Amino acid sequence: MPALRVSSTQPPRKTLKADAGPKASRPFAPGYGIVGAQDGAGLLPWGWVARKMNRCRTFWLATVHPAQASPGHPRPHVMPIWGVWHDDAFFFSTGRKSRKGQNLAANPACTVANDDGAEAVIVEGLARQLDSSKKLQQVAAAYKKKYKMDPRGMNEPIFEVRPSRVFAFIEKSFPKSATRWTF
Repeated sequence: MPALRVSSTQPPRKTLKADAGPKASRPFAPGYGIVGAQDGAGLLPWGWVARKMNRCRTFWLATVHPAQASPGHPRPHVMPIWGVWHDDAFFFSTGRKSRKGQNLAANPACTVANDDGAEAVIVEGLARQLDSSKKLQQVAAAYKKKYKMDPRGMNEPIFEVRPSRVFAFIEKSFPKSATRWTF
């Protein structure tokens, strides 16, 4: 399966306001003592996700090795990456021939996590190669502000991961703060 592409001809996905966000709930995690949505410190607001993702410099990206690389034994591949959170999505660049790039070309399913286990954000979704010039410009501006570089200069794909599911929690209050958003 080739990497999915995001083009300017696709209808734009609605961008969420900072704390309007998708509907939040508690994740299903039997045995962890997670309280009900109305109990504890309450569900984390969607804006908390954006703040954590915007403050993070290095993220973890998990992809899956193609089935032909390990027949009958698909295995994960996890690497640190740079990226930006923009318009309720995660954007990053990687080389086409890198293991990450090859994995995403075969299977766009991936997971992105911030580097802070004490205040964690885990984003699940599909990586789609970005080709909208307007969105590329916006992502490049965010990269320049954060990393002082333009990823377009590498002549490699820039990917967008729109969340299908997001998990977040504060370690010190895990059973009371664990929150899940589904899209």
